[in-house]
Amino acid sequence: MSKVWFVTGAGSGIGAGTVRAALAAGDRVVASGRSLEKLRNALGNDENLAFVTLDVADAAQAEAAVAEAVHRFGRIDVLVNNAGYSHLGNFEELTIADIEGQFATNFWGVAHVMRAALPAMRAQRSGHIINISSVAGVVGLKHCSAYGATKFAVEGLSLAVAEEVAQFGIKVTLVEPGFFRTGLLDARNVKYADSTIADYAAEGTAEAMWSGYDGAQPNDPAKLGEALVELTRLPAPPRVFAAGSDAIAAIAPVLEGRLAELQVHDALSRFSGGAVA
Repeated sequence: MSKVWFVTGAGSGIGAGTVRAALAAGDRVVASGRSLEKLRNALGNDENLAFVTLDVADAAQAEAAVAEAVHRFGRIDVLVNNAGYSHLGNFEELTIADIEGQFATNFWGVAHVMRAALPAMRAQRSGHIINISSVAGVVGLKHCSAYGATKFAVEGLSLAVAEEVAQFGIKVTLVEPGFFRTGLLDARNVKYADSTIADYAAEGTAEAMWSGYDGAQPNDPAKLGEALVELTRLPAPPRVFAAGSDAIAAIAPVLEGRLAELQVHDALSRFSGGAVA
């Protein structure tokens, strides 16, 4: 039986790649984004494709968009929370407003859409939520304190909710992409810290470090879209899925290092708990 997808940030990058892959698999898709024109230009027309306007930072819009999707196709089988942007710079050089803006879209956007979609999935007693995280949600990266914090938060939210909703037949998968050719670092989309602090100047700016990757990322969003479709066909999809060989190369040593540190300090960890031997 074909599935019904709801994809946020569907007008480009991983979102658009996912929409195309789902349609190619014979599924129906509700593609959402802030601009209907951008969605239509990117995805064209298909009888199995519907568009809805959605700024994920707006909880009321999330409720309305999900309700429209259910009205159109009767259900939501797969929710892909993909919408987001990056605001890069050293933590001290970012303002609190900068960080709040990152959370409004990258974290609260995920929370708003999940809260809107979960009642429909509970009623169905089925569903699959795919939250697009990042390598930056596992690995601390320079100039990514705000962006990384939102992705770490999405990881914690997703893993906790997965425990809560499994009883209703709802699955949750975190996707941790490496470098994909998306618009995340496009000069029209990315934001950089406005202020500078002299002590950080020697290492160069965030823009100098990250802007050169735009358009040169090794991974193809279309391939990730196809992989996500495959994940939805698995009877037991993974809770966490690394996307791209570069993601595996970045994440594996970090996880191994954490386990090694845990073991090195095992005795002190046990002592600090005060448990009786």
